Amino acid sequence: MADQIEVRFANQVDLDGCIALDHPTMSAEVIKRKIEQREIIVAEKAGRLVGYLRIEYLWSIVPYIALIWVVEDQRREGIGRAMLRYLENVLREQGHTALYSSSQANELEPQAWHRHVGFEECGFIAGINEGGIGEIFFRKSLRRQ
Repeated sequence: MADQIEVRFANQVDLDGCIALDHPTMSAEVIKRKIEQREIIVAEKAGRLVGYLRIEYLWSIVPYIALIWVVEDQRREGIGRAMLRYLENVLREQGHTALYSSSQANELEPQAWHRHVGFEECGFIAGINEGGIGEIFFRKSLRRQ
């Protein structure tokens, strides 16, 4: 039988694991604050953090996935999709009708994942990333079909 995946909001016990998965993007202080604000979701399997999702709120209201990461040896096991589904349910309960995310223009695999899980391309910002690489933005409706 496969190990069960538990998806939940991170707590302070997860701090070191979250720092390891998000470093060097965010400082420990910011990650600690985001845990307290319930803006980090983790996936745990057999006592090990195997997935990490950090959400931001554009203009303090629009939910945006800033980072979603699954450890390499656990990819293609549905962990990213499970974290996304968890977040979608939480956001629906809070009354949100859409979720946004993005990917660098040169990251074909993450773009394919976004489309596969129901996101639609909705915009582009040229040259925003290091090396002048653009960013493709995606939107997913949270309205029940």
